[in-house]
Amino acid sequence: MSSADGERDGGAQGAPPEQLALIRESVRQAKGPKAKPRTWRGAALAAELPVARVLVDKGVLHLDRYFDYAVPAELDADAQPGVRVRVRFGAGRHRVRDGRREGGGLIDGFLVERLAESDYSGPLAALAQVVSPEPVLSEELLGLARAVADRYAGSLADVLQLAVPPRSARAEQKPSPAPLPPPGVPDVGSWRRYERGAGFLEALASGGAPRAVWNALPGPEWSEEIARAVAATLASGRGALVVVPDGRAAGRVDAALTALLGEGRHALLTADAGPEKRYRQWLAVRRGSVRAVVGTRAAMFAPVQDLGLVVIWDDGDDSHSEQHAPQPHAREVLLLRAALDKCGFLLGSWSCTVEAAQLVESGWARPLVASRDQVRGAAPLVRTVGDGDLARDEAARAARLPTLAWQAVREGLKHGPVLVQVPRRGYVPRMACAQCRAPARCRHCAGPLEAQDAGVLRCGWCGVEENSWHCPECGGFRLRAQVVGARRTAEELGRAFPAVPVRTSGREQVLDTVPGTPALVVSTPGAEPVAEGGYAAALLLDGWAMLGRPDLRAGEDALRRWIAASSLVRPQGDGGTVVVVAEPTLRPVQALVRWDPVGHAVRELAERAELGFPPVSRMAAVAGAAEAVAEFLAAVELPPDAEVLGPVPVVLAGGPRRVGGPAVGERWERALIRVRPGSGGALAAALKGAQAARMARGGGDAVRVRVDPPDIG
Repeated sequence: MSSADGERDGGAQGAPPEQLALIRESVRQAKGPKAKPRTWRGAALAAELPVARVLVDKGVLHLDRYFDYAVPAELDADAQPGVRVRVRFGAGRHRVRDGRREGGGLIDGFLVERLAESDYSGPLAALAQVVSPEPVLSEELLGLARAVADRYAGSLADVLQLAVPPRSARAEQKPSPAPLPPPGVPDVGSWRRYERGAGFLEALASGGAPRAVWNALPGPEWSEEIARAVAATLASGRGALVVVPDGRAAGRVDAALTALLGEGRHALLTADAGPEKRYRQWLAVRRGSVRAVVGTRAAMFAPVQDLGLVVIWDDGDDSHSEQHAPQPHAREVLLLRAALDKCGFLLGSWSCTVEAAQLVESGWARPLVASRDQVRGAAPLVRTVGDGDLARDEAARAARLPTLAWQAVREGLKHGPVLVQVPRRGYVPRMACAQCRAPARCRHCAGPLEAQDAGVLRCGWCGVEENSWHCPECGGFRLRAQVVGARRTAEELGRAFPAVPVRTSGREQVLDTVPGTPALVVSTPGAEPVAEGGYAAALLLDGWAMLGRPDLRAGEDALRRWIAASSLVRPQGDGGTVVVVAEPTLRPVQALVRWDPVGHAVRELAERAELGFPPVSRMAAVAGAAEAVAEFLAAVELPPDAEVLGPVPVVLAGGPRRVGGPAVGERWERALIRVRPGSGGALAAALKGAQAARMARGGGDAVRVRVDPPDIG
């Protein structure tokens, strides 16, 4: 290579000063590769408490324990109990260097406590990184998470994934506002309508811990009454937590609290806020800046300081049941919090679940109910339509609306909007025999037959058309709609009342409110919008379809959904009318007519006590492949009073897959394990131990274990 080539290609020696300066500046500005967390090889350990006890983020049961790590001196200040850390997990004993274990993959975790020495005799790995010095896991929250994990036979790491939201660095960098002084004691307000309502608020304001099951009167006042209970708790210098089923209900309680107390005294924790804003609000609660929380299911773990009251609204709603492991129910979590924190407890609903009735029956909580005169003054008039009326009215049978329902709609539209509740969304109706009402099934796969828009019968599972169906039960050839969707119902009503606007509210679009002008509002259960001034009338269609579900809670759930819709209707004195299309002699229908959900729940509780069904007993479900379930049942050491029911086949041949359920077309078996009251903890411990041993061995088909399953058939 010539000297000229050297000057041209050799770079810096022959370069002019300006070029050298440019090279140096570019080197300074160049970003080096991001360093990975160090192994702290050879680093000195913390002078005091050099051992960190860490809960690693591994949701497997056989690793549901703490692991000890060494604390490097450089991390001593930040490695405080409650912070998020990263550790190396999975290194074997053979990977030791200079007396310190190395290797393993990086995994997240929480630092639980600092110790002077470890119980583990071997070499310890060092903490790899303190993710953030913000303490997010308090001792109280850790104790609650452990209690929930033990109750539901789950792992502590899985519970903490539900309890502690994902980190947002920008939210942590922003300071939380200074806490406001306690407000004054609020006026009793509409709590006067209840026999013990004023005394309940007085007990909260004086620092007491009353426990009550509240059967709310129909109407929109429930959110304001919850706000007054929260305000009374704040006046005593304590915190309050309110858990509601959805964002619409959270918004109503949020508005009521803002109107009563102003801004800055409570936090709203819902998924609609977005991850960063929700984490910022959560941090404000954790830091003590805010003493009151309103939120949906995930807020049941909110770290409210000095908790004085926990409230759950409409505990029978499916949204309160967590779908991720270990699948806790918000009501049970709040019951645990009330016991651990020795705080007040309020379970409120327009209806009444069997679990709520048991709390009163056992004496753990007191009833908060209104007198019958108050109930009659606030409830609408409820009228029934039975099968006899439908049989005498063939035209109404074809349109699914008897004469009584048409009259109620016409009269109601003169004074305001009319609500129409339909058990399912969409358009496609499932069919049944017109004579015996046996479900119409496909001859090829036994799936449900559905009527498409063009009137063609098609299987909802395999898609095969059916041109010559006949009923195998009675031999009939005529079909009727088993359940008609909300969109089809809206079309029918739109043709019947062409001058009236028709609005739908369901899964695709849920309306929050509707104006008080005449309109038809077709809604699925749980998506009913609130009408300004209340609905003039309501139609509850296809009641027999809701009551005919093969589930233990079918009657209770149908009554809860009916009462929730009817509570949006104006009182009987203002002309409010509800028409329910169902057999009038059935117990849930009679409870609706009398507006007596408490009596219905008490009778259901008595019958379940005779049969040994929850909530009188504790129950767990074990599901999986037949061989796996048999192997699990043979290995688990159940309590002496345990009774195994089944196993029985569980087949999901179509439709959406449930969390923890079999895949489409997969055949599972499920066994139910029942124990007497008081043995629930022993049952959960036995199931958890057997599942942990099975996971530690590895291999084999998966077995799903769920304590207190909501649907047991």
